[in-house]
Amino acid sequence: MSSEVVPSSTSQNLLNDKWDVVLSNALIKTGLGFGGGVLVSILLFKRRSFPVWLGIGFGLGRGYSEGDAIFRSNHGLRSVKA
Repeated sequence: MSSEVVPSSTSQNLLNDKWDVVLSNALIKTGLGFGGGVLVSILLFKRRSFPVWLGIGFGLGRGYSEGDAIFRSNHGLRSVKA
C-alpha cells in the first residue's frame, strides 16, 4: 500500500471557501441594505419604493467589491495585522 500525502488545502477547496465567503457576504450585505431601505422608506418617505431599491443596490455593490477583493488577495480571506 502506498501512503500518499494529500494536501489539506487543494486549489479547489480554496476556491470553494472563497465562494462561500463571497456569497454569504453578498447575501448579508444585500439583506442589510434591504432592511435599511425598508426602514428609511417607512420612516422618511411615506412608503415609497426607491429607498428599498437603493439599499439593495448599495448592498449588492458592497458585496461585489468585497468579493472582488477576496478573489484578488493572495490569502483568500482578509487578515488583520495588529
